[in-house]
Amino acid sequence: MKLINFVINEKGEKKAVLIDLEQWGELWEDFFDILVSRSREDELKQELETESKLDG
Repeated sequence: MKLINFVINEKGEKKAVLIDLEQWGELWEDFFDILVSRSREDELKQELETESKLDG
């Protein structure tokens, strides 16, 4: 894909990616929104489990 570069460690493993935000910025925003949503989902599950233990 054009305008995408991988950061590779000394073993040749891909560790990060650099993207051109002018080209891929909208896609990045969608991806980021999904990550935030999933992390909040995990936080909510933990909170509910903790409340359940306190009530029980």
